[in-house]
Amino acid sequence: MSAAEAEPTLIGSVQRALRLVDIVANSPRPLPPKMLAAITGLTPGTTYNLVRTLVHEGYLSSEPDGVVLGSRFPSFQQQIGSRGVFLARVRAALREVTEEVGATAYLSRFDDGEMHLVDIVDAVRNPRIELWVGLQSSAHATALGKQILADLSEEDRLDYLSRHRLPELTPRTITDRRTLLTQLERSPGWAVDHEEYAIGATCLAVPVIAPGVTASLAISLNAERDVVDRELVSKLQVAARRLSLQLGADALDSGSSDEDFTI
Repeated sequence: MSAAEAEPTLIGSVQRALRLVDIVANSPRPLPPKMLAAITGLTPGTTYNLVRTLVHEGYLSSEPDGVVLGSRFPSFQQQIGSRGVFLARVRAALREVTEEVGATAYLSRFDDGEMHLVDIVDAVRNPRIELWVGLQSSAHATALGKQILADLSEEDRLDYLSRHRLPELTPRTITDRRTLLTQLERSPGWAVDHEEYAIGATCLAVPVIAPGVTASLAISLNAERDVVDRELVSKLQVAARRLSLQLGADALDSGSSDEDFTI
């Protein structure tokens, strides 16, 4: 047998397509085709054609700010360990929330002792709040951060607050640790900030809990026009429970609280 006959026949286009999927699967953010071309060294035309094909076949999904993994990506059925799989699930959940309630949706996550904003999907009617202070410095003033703090163990909660100041972002921001701790300990299973981060904005957050994941899903509303009520909280809780299950939560641990609705 000749050397040529012994070597396997490799299809270059398949190799290039698989490389694109691998890059997207390990990215914490959506990647525009232009960026994929820069990363791989492929021409823009080749990259766009490969991406278009992968989107058509369901292995990638096109978003306004780039591509994420699609529903036919095999590891969707087995594990959520890669950053790309996690992001794709989060993006799909946020988009569903945005379309259902007409409000910009956010997801934050507690990882390695800090708060991280994972993703945002904008709504036309209620565009995102101007994020002028990062979540690591504003957890005490945001529904996203307060929900996560409420879900932490007492030890982790106290450790976090001992390492972070509570700056006054608006006149309504809670800056006293004792007051904040009392509010967190009495959490009904969801969190609200009424103009504590930004004047004119109210945010509502609910927990997303799964093995290795402590996160919160939130929406932002106009404080003057939009009302936080039981129906809205319920819709957000349903979306959060669905995402928790997709991330590996036990169905028995994903039920909602039956506590009275109060604000």
